[in-house]
Amino acid sequence: MDKIRASRRLRKKSLAVWIFFAGVIVCIIVIILGDKAISYTSSDEYCMSCHIHPHAEQAWKLSTHYNNSSGVKIHCIECHLAPKGKGYLFTKVKHGLKDIYGYWFKDSADFNWEAKRLPENAKKIVYEESCIECHTNLFPVTLSKDGGDAHLFYTLNKESLQCINCHIDVGHFDKNIKHAKDTAFGVIKTGTAIIYTEPSKVEKFENFTEHITGTGVSFNMIAVPAGKFNMGSPDDEPLRKDDEGPIREVTVSPFWIGEVEVTWDEYLAFFQATSSQGRTEGQVVTKKRVDAITGPTPPWGAPDQGWGKGSRPAITMTWYAANVYCKWLSQKTGKNYRLPTEAEWEYACRGGTSTPYFFEGDPKKFSSEGFMKRIFKPDTAVISSYIIYKENSNYRTAEPSAVKPNPFGIKNIAGNVAEFCSDYYSADAYKKDTVCINPRGPAEGKERVIRGGSFKSDAKDVRSAARDFTKTDTWLMTDPQMPKSIWWYSDCIDVGFRVVCEPDSLIISKK
Repeated sequence: MDKIRASRRLRKKSLAVWIFFAGVIVCIIVIILGDKAISYTSSDEYCMSCHIHPHAEQAWKLSTHYNNSSGVKIHCIECHLAPKGKGYLFTKVKHGLKDIYGYWFKDSADFNWEAKRLPENAKKIVYEESCIECHTNLFPVTLSKDGGDAHLFYTLNKESLQCINCHIDVGHFDKNIKHAKDTAFGVIKTGTAIIYTEPSKVEKFENFTEHITGTGVSFNMIAVPAGKFNMGSPDDEPLRKDDEGPIREVTVSPFWIGEVEVTWDEYLAFFQATSSQGRTEGQVVTKKRVDAITGPTPPWGAPDQGWGKGSRPAITMTWYAANVYCKWLSQKTGKNYRLPTEAEWEYACRGGTSTPYFFEGDPKKFSSEGFMKRIFKPDTAVISSYIIYKENSNYRTAEPSAVKPNPFGIKNIAGNVAEFCSDYYSADAYKKDTVCINPRGPAEGKERVIRGGSFKSDAKDVRSAARDFTKTDTWLMTDPQMPKSIWWYSDCIDVGFRVVCEPDSLIISKK
């Protein structure tokens, strides 16, 4: 009996040893195969087999991460995954699962590739730790002064900045990306057979076409009659924000407003006439003569983003620059041009309506926000006829002819680009402001009101009552200049402006 028990114990021990060694072998095999699988799925070829972004491989091979004098090639995973030991496997699994879902359940033809290239979206798939892993010395001897200033600013603002903010094209080349001072911008004038020698004469309060003297540039102004309207949005308006109320009845005097947002043709006339190659931000704007207007310094980067100029809305200028443009235009034409007040803007946008938009429609049906809208797409049939916004813009500005006008005959007053107003912004301005005739907002503040939403906006942000404001510090983050430019935003590509013109009493009496 003892022998039998001893034999059984021996067999159990032998079995345990065999199971142990078998387990070790299996573990080794799993580790080897897992490592090979990780290596295989981390290769450039494997990445390119799934990621069908148009020209991704070509753009990568033209970038400084591939095409450089050192001969060093940076692979896909070195940018798009966290470094090994710093979350590499976690980010690989996370992005892998997302890619598998996209491959099987999404149509790549519906992807908005332009949107994915924007810095705010690129940050989600490019890891700061990976950049620093390679670029350990931020102040090499070959670094320019502007680069040194930029990197110093980065070290002091790491919570707000990432490398990708400035170096968006180092991994995938884009000819339209320019991160340097553009001294050639706007220098070449567009030839024209017509040069206006005098501004338009306006004798009645009606629509007219303004001529900018000394140029071949003209633009249309829409006569907006005086009237009353309920400013803001009611409590039951879908997707409203708290700063849109309470509603109050406001009266506005008659004014003219630009049929379209100030175009590049119009803004470049100002730039060419007044710009300076030097840094003149400290000069004071006066009204003595046209020559006294201090114009913009050369921009940092390509203000038009490579989308084209002409009749597209001018963008990336600061509120200060837009205000100076109005002063310059007033001197050129002898009329009183300025930025609209917030009340004038909303009154003009509504065009006599009191609904969320100046056309029929429910913001909830138009909006793309929310989990269910990822499955069931928003209704865009009606809104796309009037507004250039996130769902139909391809994340860039559009020509004014792309949309229908509002009831006053104004185009792109909602969407395309957001528009500066003259008012200082305050979240509780409507609660505190008791002025109901031509209100002009708070007496002081830091940021200015912007209205209308843009090509980047959801449908809820292009409603007639929707409000927003400038973010000056944030929009100048990647400007390496010290001091930062007062003329150009380095990090805002979807804000422009529209002008209004005040009629004198004599013209009003003749209407």
